[in-house]
Order: sequence, then structure tokens, then C-alpha cells
Amino acid sequence: MPQNRFYNAFDMQEWDSARKPDYRSPFQIDRDRIIHAHAFRKLQSKTQVFLSGEYDFYRTRLTHSMEVAQIGRSICSWLLSRGDPLQDDFYIDSDLVEACSLAHDMGHPPFGHSGERTLQELMKRRGGFEGNAQTLHLLCETMYQNESGVKGMQPTRALLDGVLKYKKLYTEFATPPINHFIYDSQVPVREWVFGGAKIPGPLMRGEAINDFKSVECLIMDWADDAAYSLNDIVDGVRAGFLTVERVERWADGETIGAAEQRLLDTLFDALRRDRLENTFSQKIGTFIQACRLKPRDNFMAEKSHRYAYDLIIDESALNEAAFFKKMANDIIFESPQLEQLEYKARTILNALYNAIWENYAERNERVIRILPANVSRLIEAEKTQDGKARRICDYLAGQTDGMVVRTYRRLFDAEFGSFRDLN
Repeated sequence: MPQNRFYNAFDMQEWDSARKPDYRSPFQIDRDRIIHAHAFRKLQSKTQVFLSGEYDFYRTRLTHSMEVAQIGRSICSWLLSRGDPLQDDFYIDSDLVEACSLAHDMGHPPFGHSGERTLQELMKRRGGFEGNAQTLHLLCETMYQNESGVKGMQPTRALLDGVLKYKKLYTEFATPPINHFIYDSQVPVREWVFGGAKIPGPLMRGEAINDFKSVECLIMDWADDAAYSLNDIVDGVRAGFLTVERVERWADGETIGAAEQRLLDTLFDALRRDRLENTFSQKIGTFIQACRLKPRDNFMAEKSHRYAYDLIIDESALNEAAFFKKMANDIIFESPQLEQLEYKARTILNALYNAIWENYAERNERVIRILPANVSRLIEAEKTQDGKARRICDYLAGQTDGMVVRTYRRLFDAEFGSFRDLN
């Protein structure tokens, strides 16, 4: 294929240090390094909605990320097929969008959103915790980290920008936010992503800077919305949370217009005919074809075509995604079963954080070494309490559901554990 004029040297520059070129494009290297990373493999045992490992057919963070990547690639193909402004030598790179999609959830902790909320509370006074900021932290700092000083995966500027769903710093908010921020320590990354360009004042008001995304980030974000707004419904039905009767009771308390009633009728018909997977797979295709590009002008548009175009989504598709997300939230996520998972996540993560903090941050005498040696060294090397807290948070966020439960049981369950479990 002819060289792709959509990207330039600015887009393909690598963070921290240059990589050795080979037969792959820079964006293919980005994708391959993500796929082969330990942090990516751990997603197979991290909760998406239901506890990982409970049943084989529920989605995990890994299968969800794969689905987002497929939808993202398909959006790229759809946009190219539409023609102007894209053409054979001027197109959005599907390898780059795939890399962004595969990476987008790597920073999320065990126990899904329950685990994320728990770490947010624990880190509220020490710089916060945010799943997307943690992904950025992995890509630039902790992934492939070793004792020789290697940090991160030397990602391209376009990849880093593609996973930057939020760009506002934790301390740029008037009060400590719960989410939708990056860490204060990530200022250099934000500056580098923009190539040192000064951010216009209007973008720093409110959360405007969080809405300022590259076109690849916009595609990844919509692919993510498309995947979980529809697939959470499918998993919810398979788990027995969503039945015709429960959805009807839920709908009785909602404002249901003609468009929403059509969505409900389609859902009920699919449930009664056992055609849910087929019906919702077709909706994925509809969501892909709801996308189009629109030119835009901003302070980054001359530096990169990634900011010269906006992704526009048909209003009907946006409304449908929002409708199913609300249904899943109200019926599934606020159910007693999921609230029990929330309680479990809080209990386990709070107990582990406090045990590690007591042994590695508060004590002056000999530490009881309850962590792997490499993690202990990282915590002990930090000079500030906030730095130690961040390292503890990194460790907990990097655990899978099973790993964190086993660690908890070894420490707090007198009937569990042997020397064989400690390696």
C-alpha cells in the first residue's frame, strides 16, 4: 500500500527513547508490545461486570478489550469506505486504533468498578487513582520495568494520545475529583503529547480539556461504549439478571418514548425467541455505521491530522447506547449481587492496603516482608509517603481478582495457605 499521509514524524515519535526500527510500522510495534505484556495477559482474570472465573461465558476485561479492538478496526474500515476525506493513501490507521483499544483498560484494578472506587477512596489525599491515568502510568513507567532502569514500552505519541481519554490534572480541579483526571506526575506526558504547544485558556475551563481528544481516542471511546452498552445486556440476560419481567418493572419507572419503546420491543422479541446474541451483534454493525468524520479547527490541527477531524455519531445510536447503559446500571450494577461484590472488593483491598502501609510506610523497625522482593524495593526506594502510597496502589491495581483474593486469604485466613502457596 502507498505511504499513509495521515500521519507524520510527530505522530510516530516514541516517548522516552527511540526504538529500533524493524519490518513493522511504529503502530504495529505499539500493538505487539501491548499484546505480549504481562499487564495485558492479566486482563483475562479481571472483572468486567461479573467476577472473573465464576462462569466461562461471561466477559472479562480481556475479552471486552478484544471486542473493543474489533469494533475500533471496523470503524476505521467503515470510515475509509465512505471516501472523502479519507482515501487509499490518507486514512486512520487501524493498527493504531487496535493498540489503543487493547490498552484502554490495562490500568483498571481487580473487581472492576468496585475495585476502582475503593482505590479512589484510598488514594484521595495522595494524588488520586483513575483507571485511565493508571493505563498511561503503565505505558510510560511500569510496563516492562526492570532494575536496569528500563521503564514503560516507549509508546508512540499517537498511541499515548489515543488512550488519553482525560487530560485534566488531579489538582486542576477545585475539589478532589473521583475520576476523569490524570495524575499530577503526568504533566510531562501531557506536554509531550501536545508537542509543547500551549493549551488555550478556554480548554482549561471546567472539563473542556477532557473532551479534547484525538480522532483515534474518539473511535476507541465509541467502540468501548458500543461494546459494553450492548454486551452488558447480553451477559446480564445469560446471568439471569435481565428477564422480561424485570425489564418491564424497570421500564414502568422510566420515561419511555416511542424510540425507547421500539428498543424494548426488539429486546423482548429477542428474549422470547432466544435470538439475543444475533440481534445485538447486528446492533454492533449499526453502531459502527453510525460514524462519520467532520473537519475541525483547533490549536493542534496543524501539527497532526489526528486533531483535524472530529468523529460524529448519529444521535439515534448515542441515545440507544445511553438507554442500554442505564438499563444495565439500574438492574444489574445496583442489584444486591453486585453490591455484595462491591463490599467484598472494599473489604479485601482496604485490608491489604492497610497491611502493606503498616509494614512499609509506618514502621521504623524491621519490616515484616509480605510483598515480593521487587515490589518491596520499589516501595522502600520512595522518599515520600505519597510516593510509597502510589507504589502500593500500583501493586494492588496490577493484581487479578484471583491473585488479590489469594493474597488476602494467606494474610487473614488462618485455615488457608502453606509454604507451597508463597511462590
